Amino acid sequence: MKRFCGFIVCLILFLAAGAQAQQSMGQNVSEMKLMHFPGMPTCVTGAVVNGDPAKGPSIIYSRIRGGCTIPWHWHTPNEHVMVVSGTMRMEMKDQKPLTLRAGGFSLVPSHHAHQASCTSTCTIYIYSDAAFDIHFINAEGSEISPADALEPLKETAATPPA
Repeated sequence: MKRFCGFIVCLILFLAAGAQAQQSMGQNVSEMKLMHFPGMPTCVTGAVVNGDPAKGPSIIYSRIRGGCTIPWHWHTPNEHVMVVSGTMRMEMKDQKPLTLRAGGFSLVPSHHAHQASCTSTCTIYIYSDAAFDIHFINAEGSEISPADALEPLKETAATPPA
């Protein structure tokens, strides 16, 4: 009887844990509503796939037009970049540039200055392990506004939706 009661208790705990488990999820790009991200160049669009970038870890899908550059900047979280299509050039301070093609991956550590450009239209996923932010910097490493960072590229910063 003790063995049977122990089994029932284990079964109840197992079922309760299963009921609290997260549901799996997925989404195709064709179902995503791509938008401009405030402060980013208008040649970048994307959608939040999972999480809330303002509050914690998240996954963002992004499409970057060919010829688009995201100028020198850094993020508070670690940034994991996975290239789905196109060719992306990643430049990091004090490191050799990296050319990523479909299937390519880059990990940019927290507070590490970098810039990215796409020679052909790129589609990427970005995983951020904490709330996502972007801090544009000048050649001396001082923080500057998105408008100041994008002006030499003859690009404008996207504004929040009305």
